[in-house]
Amino acid sequence: MNDIKISMETVRMFKRIMRPVAETGIIPLAEYNESISQLTSLAEHGSLKPAVIPKLIDQRQAAEMLGIGISNFKKLESEGCFPFKRKMVGSSVRYRNTDIYNFLLLE
Repeated sequence: MNDIKISMETVRMFKRIMRPVAETGIIPLAEYNESISQLTSLAEHGSLKPAVIPKLIDQRQAAEMLGIGISNFKKLESEGCFPFKRKMVGSSVRYRNTDIYNFLLLE
């Protein structure tokens, strides 16, 4: 196993070098953003972010992702404990699963 770590300084340097390449269209901007996101995760946590297919989920699914009960989730959300915001789809409350995943990574 290799014990080489990626520093945030290296990530910042990569961002400065590759940003013009992405802006000219040589590599897609989305690919550049994903690369920066993955490098940042490596520098901060020592591992890559797993692939998460973005989708909207309901309150019960959000509570499941967080490992808490639905009533506790609703209480914590009403108190503003979560950095992610609800999305209204018609009259239904939804959340981005990627927002919840990113919140879990920060803990």
